[in-house]
Amino acid sequence: MNLWCLHGAVGMAADWNDLSGRMAALGHTVHALDLWSYLDHGECDFEEFARRICEEARGEDSPPALIGYSLGGRLALHALLEDSRVWGGAMIVSAHPGLQNEDERLLRLSNDREWADKALAASWSEFLAEWESQGILQGVCMASLADRAQLEVRREAVARGFTAWSLGRQADLTPLLETVERPVIWLSGLRDQKFKNLADRVWPQMPDSYQLGPLAAGHRVPWEAPDDFADCVEHLIDLINR
Repeated sequence: MNLWCLHGAVGMAADWNDLSGRMAALGHTVHALDLWSYLDHGECDFEEFARRICEEARGEDSPPALIGYSLGGRLALHALLEDSRVWGGAMIVSAHPGLQNEDERLLRLSNDREWADKALAASWSEFLAEWESQGILQGVCMASLADRAQLEVRREAVARGFTAWSLGRQADLTPLLETVERPVIWLSGLRDQKFKNLADRVWPQMPDSYQLGPLAAGHRVPWEAPDDFADCVEHLIDLINR
């Protein structure tokens, strides 16, 4: 099966290299998308991204599985809502379905604008150090993430990602998720209580949805618990093939 994988904020397609190797050994292919390529030449909002990725997926011989982590999970939700028929199923990892309070949206948008400014103007090493110092990212990765130093040449696209794809710009998708007819797995980390609670709230509202875990991890589930994560991906494939 072809697995389309969407990385997180300040992430890279190569973050999925560990999963790619594991899946290749089982006869599956990981297609890791470079999300910044959608922003290299200007703004790309949630709806445009969803239209573009669904159009790309229609070129596949059979519907691929969609796996999104954090920011990538939010983008994956938009793709499912755009046209769930082009996907075999999906896994949403450590992702937010949308804020329900306008004041929270405005605050998040302001915070993301600050991150965008830092991505553009700060020393890249200082920006990365501040980003990695966030409490939510303090878990221990057992599988390697790609070297973020390589993203410096993409800093304009990374900055656009903070604003165009800010959680503050995202609608609360929860009421719409009941329209997704493909199997969807929600996954979170045991030490990431906020996103565990979000998954607990959202997954029962979808017609063919499942919650696995929580795994022994923080926010970066695929890299903090790579063995268990790979098992969950295999379970998704089984659901799609049932």
